[in-house]
Amino acid sequence: MKKDEYGFNPFEVRTPCFIVDEDLLGRNLGVLASVRERAGCSILLALKCFAAFSTFPQLAAGLDGVCASSPHEAKLGREEFGKEVHTFAAAFSDSDIAELCETSDHIVFNSFAQLDRFRPVIRDYTHRTGREIEIALRINPEHSEGAVPIYDPCSPGSRLGIRRAHFNSDNLDGVTGLHWHNLCEQDADCLERTVAAVEKNFSDVLPRMRYVNFGGGHHITRPGYDLDLLVRIITRFKEKWDVEVYLEPGEAVALNSGFLVASVLDVTMADMPLVIMDSAVPCHMPDVIEMPYRPHIVGSAEAGVKPWTCRIGGPSCLAGDVAGEYSFDSPLKAGDRIVFTDMAIYSMVKTNTFNGIQLPSIALHNSKDGTRVVREFGYEDFRNRLS
Repeated sequence: MKKDEYGFNPFEVRTPCFIVDEDLLGRNLGVLASVRERAGCSILLALKCFAAFSTFPQLAAGLDGVCASSPHEAKLGREEFGKEVHTFAAAFSDSDIAELCETSDHIVFNSFAQLDRFRPVIRDYTHRTGREIEIALRINPEHSEGAVPIYDPCSPGSRLGIRRAHFNSDNLDGVTGLHWHNLCEQDADCLERTVAAVEKNFSDVLPRMRYVNFGGGHHITRPGYDLDLLVRIITRFKEKWDVEVYLEPGEAVALNSGFLVASVLDVTMADMPLVIMDSAVPCHMPDVIEMPYRPHIVGSAEAGVKPWTCRIGGPSCLAGDVAGEYSFDSPLKAGDRIVFTDMAIYSMVKTNTFNGIQLPSIALHNSKDGTRVVREFGYEDFRNRLS
């Protein structure tokens, strides 16, 4: 594999290591900036997808804030991003709300029961401190766009969002926003159909709102995404309902901007060559198992396409610790480096220490400064999660 295929030298870092390319992040930010300008909308970073705070100064220059799913994410957003913080969870505890009042600008509730329970708490906080916190409700559009069921908030039995039949239009005192989320790695046509469903079901509620959050799952920075249609949808919606519009992408912010570099530890034989690397799939890229999907490796092809085919997996005890089957121009050997692509999104935030396996270090790269490691992990990180 050549350096110019991904811009950095994979032998410059100790493996396993995530490398986030700041130049590629900048390219994504440029696309998002054009949407913000043309549509007049606000765009938030979904921390559940990408939360490498070393990149926040760069991201904060081009985005309006973050959306969080927990008090910890909200605190990270407040302390490290320094702009708007929107927080949603399926349910909050008393202690959650106490913390979120200190860190969030918008708190989004998943039910009227939670709204009734915590609206007085938020109002009391505002009365005592003078800091306003906007309250929003998450709705369920009851419109699916073909996502994998585990990632579809509108699937039957979903616990996410209030359905129209359960929506109490008489209980909106203090509510200034609506939020929904139903997309996953999808294009603007999916959003267009979703908006139509929302307008049909909530036409009496929309005029009473200050803003509406279209959620995430918009693959805005993917090549071929229909940016013009997205801008038209947002512009029309704003004009029709006289509201501000937020988007909260995660993947679109860091799409194709990160890599995971691993080293080949051993090559053995079974029914095909087996490559054992120092990165464990369940620990470092669990979505490969959960979704599931096959991550791309630079210089590889599908099994059987190139002269040498192998199965690549990690060092853990899990039999399913397998990234997939790949073919290469020549056999891999111990000491070679493997570079997985599109590893900034979700992989970094989902890492774990199953088997006590070393967490990948984190590095940043750009064409001006080269590659620099910003975080390394060791035994204490493993030990301190336990007791």
